[in-house]
Amino acid sequence: MNHHAASKTPIWRAIFTALSGEISEGIYATGDKLPTEAALSRRFGVNRHTVRHALAEMATQGLVVSRRGAGVFVTGTPTDYPIGKRVRFHQNITAAGRTPAKEVLDVTTRRAAAAEAEALDLEPQEMVHCYEGLSLADGMPLALFQSVFPAGRFANLPQALTEAGSVTQAMRADGVTDYTRAWTRLTAKRATATQAGLLRIEEGAPILRSVSVNVDLAGTPVEYGRTWFVGDRVTLTLNDP
Repeated sequence: MNHHAASKTPIWRAIFTALSGEISEGIYATGDKLPTEAALSRRFGVNRHTVRHALAEMATQGLVVSRRGAGVFVTGTPTDYPIGKRVRFHQNITAAGRTPAKEVLDVTTRRAAAAEAEALDLEPQEMVHCYEGLSLADGMPLALFQSVFPAGRFANLPQALTEAGSVTQAMRADGVTDYTRAWTRLTAKRATATQAGLLRIEEGAPILRSVSVNVDLAGTPVEYGRTWFVGDRVTLTLNDP
């Protein structure tokens, strides 16, 4: 097997990336009609089947919709998602003009992994609550997340999360009225098969992993979070503290 050939980007994927980038940059806005398949075929020097493949992937990602006899129209642009001292999913998505939703995948209580215990200032293998789910905007998955909380401090958190689906409300139930972001680390990754299935993207598609710690008003760590954002669906904006 020729590994060099196998790693080469397929032509349809390059067209998908180019057109998605033009939507991100505002060259094509929501509601705009894209050029015809014939025009795109000429532009990229490919046959219509290749263009169709790129457009089909854009439709799967929620970026365009095909209307029979009328053409292909832009339905979405990447959601601006601020990452600063105060990160609140529902507020961020609402501010971007989208409808936020969360899908709870799992809430469990278990022993902390080494990295989790260190980030949360816990003893090795102390108990933590682990909350996993999907963040959605207008029904399309934006990110997969895993948040870990000290179980000793948040006795009511699993029930509150299951009922409300809001970390802010769940923390309030255990007396934490406010929290802020202490630090965030961003790393480019490629989606695993499991992540791809949940996020409705292809295995190996670009994703951005955010690792962060939130602290209470006294500066004590209350949440260690990891989030995997879909690269084509979100624009992370960094705010100064």
